[in-house]
Amino acid sequence: MKKNVITLSAKFFVASAILTSCIAPTTKVEDAEENVTEAKKDLDQANEDYQTEIENYRKETLTKISDNDKIIADFKTKIENEKKDVKADYEKKIAQLEQKNKELKQKMDDYKAEGKEQWETFKTEFNRDMDVLGKAIKDFNVNNVK
Repeated sequence: MKKNVITLSAKFFVASAILTSCIAPTTKVEDAEENVTEAKKDLDQANEDYQTEIENYRKETLTKISDNDKIIADFKTKIENEKKDVKADYEKKIAQLEQKNKELKQKMDDYKAEGKEQWETFKTEFNRDMDVLGKAIKDFNVNNVK
């Protein structure tokens, strides 16, 4: 009788171990599928945020470039009454400012999203170039005060 109880207990233990081991891989697969789904959602959200950041930056910089165009046009009207030699020098400087502004606009228009790291590098360089142009416009304005 004692031998039957031990045998029955051993069979029960083996059967429960088999059932437990069969359930675990299924659960692991379901958990892994859920993790993959969540990771895909996170990646999609990150990509959407990245694209939104690029579009907002484009709008912001194009507004600055447009403002620069208006300031440059204002410079052109201000120098109309200058002497010929001074006017020629101002026109040359204005042409340089216009060219740099156009180059920045083209650079922004040509940018293609290539990844977060490249975007950060592009944005840093572009901000530096915009700052240099802004300083040049400000310095020109200071020279033009009567």
